[in-house]
Amino acid sequence: MASNISRDQRQRMAENYLVIWVDENIDMANEDCQNTMEQLRAVVNQVNMCTTAEQCIQQLTENHEKISFIISSGAVGQHLVPNIHDMAKLNAIFIFCGNKQRHQDEEEILFSMHTVFRIGEVGKIDNNRALYKVDLKLTSDDDPQLRELTDYIRQDVSGTRWYRMGQLLLKIGQFDKAEELYTALLEQTSDNSERAYIHNQLGHVKSHQGQYDEAVSFYKTVVKIKEEDPLKDDLDLSAGYNNIGQLYNNMGDYSKALEFYEKSLKIREKALPPNHPHLATLYNNIGLVSNNMGHYSKALEFYEKALKIDEKTLPPNHPDLAASYNNIGQVYNDMGNYSKALEFYEKDLEISKKALPPNHPDLAISYSNIGQVYKNMGDYSKALEFYEKSLKIKEKALPSNHPSLAISYSNIGQVYKSMGEYSKALEFYEKSHQIVEKALPPNHPDLATAYSNIGEVYYDMGDYSKALEFYEKDIEITKKALPSNHPDLATSYNNIGQVYNNMDDYSKALEFYEKSLKIREKALPANHPYLAVSHLSFAACYEKMGDYTTALKALKTAYQIQQKVFEEGNPAFASTYSWFGRVYRKQKTLPERHPNQAITYSSIGDVHRLMGDYEKAISFHIKALNIQENVQCNPLQCATTYINLGKTYREMKDYSTALIYYEKGLEIRKNKLPKIHPDLAVVYHNLAQLYLSTGQYRVAMKNVQQAVEIAHEKLPSNHPHVLEYKETFEKIRKKM
Repeated sequence: MASNISRDQRQRMAENYLVIWVDENIDMANEDCQNTMEQLRAVVNQVNMCTTAEQCIQQLTENHEKISFIISSGAVGQHLVPNIHDMAKLNAIFIFCGNKQRHQDEEEILFSMHTVFRIGEVGKIDNNRALYKVDLKLTSDDDPQLRELTDYIRQDVSGTRWYRMGQLLLKIGQFDKAEELYTALLEQTSDNSERAYIHNQLGHVKSHQGQYDEAVSFYKTVVKIKEEDPLKDDLDLSAGYNNIGQLYNNMGDYSKALEFYEKSLKIREKALPPNHPHLATLYNNIGLVSNNMGHYSKALEFYEKALKIDEKTLPPNHPDLAASYNNIGQVYNDMGNYSKALEFYEKDLEISKKALPPNHPDLAISYSNIGQVYKNMGDYSKALEFYEKSLKIKEKALPSNHPSLAISYSNIGQVYKSMGEYSKALEFYEKSHQIVEKALPPNHPDLATAYSNIGEVYYDMGDYSKALEFYEKDIEITKKALPSNHPDLATSYNNIGQVYNNMDDYSKALEFYEKSLKIREKALPANHPYLAVSHLSFAACYEKMGDYTTALKALKTAYQIQQKVFEEGNPAFASTYSWFGRVYRKQKTLPERHPNQAITYSSIGDVHRLMGDYEKAISFHIKALNIQENVQCNPLQCATTYINLGKTYREMKDYSTALIYYEKGLEIRKNKLPKIHPDLAVVYHNLAQLYLSTGQYRVAMKNVQQAVEIAHEKLPSNHPHVLEYKETFEKIRKKM
């Protein structure tokens, strides 16, 4: 289950208030009425019920100490308001009505009182009539920081009354009701500006419902209207680009997302002051998509830009400030830097505890994030402690079928799975699945994830047929719900590949691993950690097939990616080192002077080079050469060993010895390969790096140009070698 949860607007617990709920249809035998009363009493000391205006007036008259609030729904409200609006202890009147003409004199009262309140849920009281209940959570505004926070909340739900109603429905997760409201509003207007706004809001609705194609269509309509408007506001256009960017991010098309975010940012940076909150929003969005792409340093750069703005412009207890700390924590968590992740998650939690009541769902999210770090650190008892704190809050604060509860059950299931307690893991995963199945559309990606989680448990239990059954349910939904190049689809294919690998059906396993890798290579940057996962999967399969040379090659590729992405000490390295040892031990079954043994020695030597252990690297390369120079083998394999030795000596700054080995390798490759073979480009690039290090810039430039020309001819433009060669070219050019 996805762990990134969008944050609702945060409020604070109510204090010494009297709430009077007035409705002629109140019936405490009705389950909705019971739930409403239970939620109101959870946040305020006293809630009284009245079914007539007279009862309400009497209670207000008798109240001399407590501040009073009226929640009025149904016909009684039209008679009540004129008689009570000026009573001394009455702080606010909240009306929910189906006919606004009946309350024209009081129409500005609705959602515009000088009061901080939270709408918890909107639901019908009587299914036969257009009567709804609104759950309001109240809080005092005598705290200066709270008053400042209140101002932000009021701005956040500004606009005409019905539009404000729609915004509130979106904020509280009532997406179907929001869709009904906005669809009705769309039918009633021909004004282009209003139509653009409503299409935008319908895009939000569809995005929340997981219907991304429909959401993109709505957002593109907004952009089209804005682009064709001769009086267009560039900031409105920027908002449209931003929304499309968010959709592409959700769809896993990260390069497209970045393209639209950067279009939006270009407009906002010109139009807005440098500390404007809307800039912070975009910096956060670019940070998120960069994190999804595995570009962690770029993600941190943009998240920190957003944080600087938030710290300058927001109250110290504002939820967006907490969210900024949370975002930075998430990057460090993904990087495997768990101490830094905890530092930022605890800052988030500190604000959340001050700003929120103890049973607020956002506080649950803060606890959950800390639990995630402890799980990743392998401290399962601590992880469970925080996940259970999170779950306890959600069970009190949310309906029993809320998707956020499903996330908590899933998180706890993951911990039990990691502990090997599979029956407990299944219990929690199935609870999660039951909620998601009821609460979400049948093709929602989160339902696919629920099936995948259950499949993982059966896989770990060795029940491969059951695992395959659930993984296939996952992939069936994922194919329908997500684009064909979405990274989640790659994960689904990889999971099925693992099952076939363990069932010893290697051709099937490789088929699914290839599908997974193909998507990841298209959808993700060249050094994304998921690509390392793919190569490790190949290594596991080839190791079982006895093809140790190919297994080592895959391991080396995985290790090179991990080196570029992760800091030293990241747990991901442990798994890779373990596989190296396993493959190397099995490789020993080959005859000592077998040509494949030489390839193994050279591969292991190059891994030691990557790890900075040059003495071991040289010893393994020499072992390889002792075989290759004395038995019949493919000369190109010998060339690879020469080049690997050249790299090792270059990194040791022994440039003359490095040059000897590079030239030996180049000579063989020139004799055996076509003139524009990519393996020749590799040697030219190695030579360019060597000459750059020795200050021979003209010779370096000649070699790097040869490498770039071959790469342009033979490799796709986004291939890692093309980017690497261009980078070296620029370094040399600047030196000349």
